[in-house]
Amino acid sequence: MRDKNYLRSTKIVATVGTATDDIHKIKSLIKAGVNVFRLNFSHGNHGDHLKRITYIRSAENDLNCNVAILADLQGPKFRIGKVKEDVKVIRGSSYIFDKKTEIGDFSRVNLSHDEIYESLSIGSNILMDDGKLQFEVKDIVKDKIKTEVIVGGYIKSNKGVNLPDVVLNTSPLTSKDIEDLKFILNQEIDWIALSFVQKLSDVEEVKKYISDKACIIAKIEKPSALKELNKIIDACDGIMVARGDLGVELPPEEVPGIQKDIILKCRQAGKPVIVATQMLESMIESPSPTRAEASDVATAVFDGADAVMLSAETAVGLFPIETVNIMDRIIFSAENHVKKHPGDGPQNLKVENYVYNAVSRSAVSLAESVKAKAVVAFTASGNTAYRMARERPNLLLVVMTPEVRVKRKLSLLWGAYSFFSKVQGYEAAIKEAREIIITEKLAKQGDTIVVVAGMPFGVSGSTNSIRVVEIN
Repeated sequence: MRDKNYLRSTKIVATVGTATDDIHKIKSLIKAGVNVFRLNFSHGNHGDHLKRITYIRSAENDLNCNVAILADLQGPKFRIGKVKEDVKVIRGSSYIFDKKTEIGDFSRVNLSHDEIYESLSIGSNILMDDGKLQFEVKDIVKDKIKTEVIVGGYIKSNKGVNLPDVVLNTSPLTSKDIEDLKFILNQEIDWIALSFVQKLSDVEEVKKYISDKACIIAKIEKPSALKELNKIIDACDGIMVARGDLGVELPPEEVPGIQKDIILKCRQAGKPVIVATQMLESMIESPSPTRAEASDVATAVFDGADAVMLSAETAVGLFPIETVNIMDRIIFSAENHVKKHPGDGPQNLKVENYVYNAVSRSAVSLAESVKAKAVVAFTASGNTAYRMARERPNLLLVVMTPEVRVKRKLSLLWGAYSFFSKVQGYEAAIKEAREIIITEKLAKQGDTIVVVAGMPFGVSGSTNSIRVVEIN
């Protein structure tokens, strides 16, 4: 693939939708810099997603590259029923949510989710339409929630409802999610994103269902998830900072700091983290982003995020390829700035008393000292690559693995570029690494690489060896 892709550490996740729904568009997105394709199961049917999976895997094969696929489950999204046109509620007025099926008006609307009635209490807040409207609960009877309008406006049919003060006693998987999972687990899917995670048990329940068939990303978009954040990070395989709903349920001024904290905690745990929502939203309709959006993407890079994600920009936007090209350029520029000004990049992690982390830290330090072109990690599980990436080294991270699934899933990992390797023995592996690095033009004869592996070679969990190798 293109040389410049190997020089970019922060990965790009792009959502596939009607704007990118053919193999030629998929190939163009890969060439522009996409590392991971997201399938949004809130939209489309299984036939649509199967077609997109086929396009992605065909493009991956034709272009001889690594691409991961992320399936994003809809989750338990709550919505009101239908309302008449031009229904406006005024601050200070009363408004009722109930289970009646009649079309809503200026006094009431259908909200048919039993778990909401069971979990709300007097004083709780109900947000509607991405926080544009706000209601405070004043009384609750069996099938009726009486509220006062705190922030008024127009009520529109089927708009989403957020409950920032409440932990709902619901399963993390709806009946739709379960049907979607049955489909997903029969496809070549690498990552599954779990929406609206509230607590550790949500992740644990889904892990039992998925087992080891795919990796789980917990989407942090509920304030309640922050209370168990460390446990959630430990339990899942990766994290998404889903700033859309998170920014609705929290004061907007708190979201940047929370984003920064989550990224650091994920790095410390060696788990990849995606920053998502409204990264380049203006490019849905414009061929260029705002300066604020460019700064937003760069900030995620400076903080050390593994990946940044495009949603509607590539799913339904008018300029999907241009959007990826712009994001690619912003990332390059931000990473080059960090190379010149290391203090503006992600902070160094504390030294920990773990052999594997110590080996990774030492390998990075050695590689930077001898001005090596790359660190090469041999790994069957991918764990060595995760430990190397958490150090955010200022050089290439080349991963050699005998597992196709591992090779693909590492497309999400910061700095990692993976290659398939089935060789047996340490010396044979080093020889193959030299050949791949020369072939892919990652280094030239006379350059130095640092190799990290385990002895005995090929045994999972045995990473304990560092070797400086000259390319010849």
